[in-house]
Amino acid sequence: MAVRTQTLVQLTEELVELLDQRASRRGMSRSALIRELLAQALHEDRAGELSDRIVEGYRKAPQETGEDAWGDLDDWTRSNARRNLAALSREEDQPW
Repeated sequence: MAVRTQTLVQLTEELVELLDQRASRRGMSRSALIRELLAQALHEDRAGELSDRIVEGYRKAPQETGEDAWGDLDDWTRSNARRNLAALSREEDQPW
């Protein structure tokens, strides 16, 4: 088990009541629920930071074309769209 450090956090009575209700419904302690919710919030915050960094990278150095190490995405998109539209057209001709 990881070493835990106790910390003091001041909460409103309403927030404590909501925590206790949720913890009771889930069959866990208030502390366990706080740890779980905090870990989830920090994970989501970190994911948001990473997304922001990716977006900022594309703003600084936008990709001019669909070409990359895996091929030409623009060409693939066009050919895939044509193939899908042709398949839909053939489906419309089917007597259902």
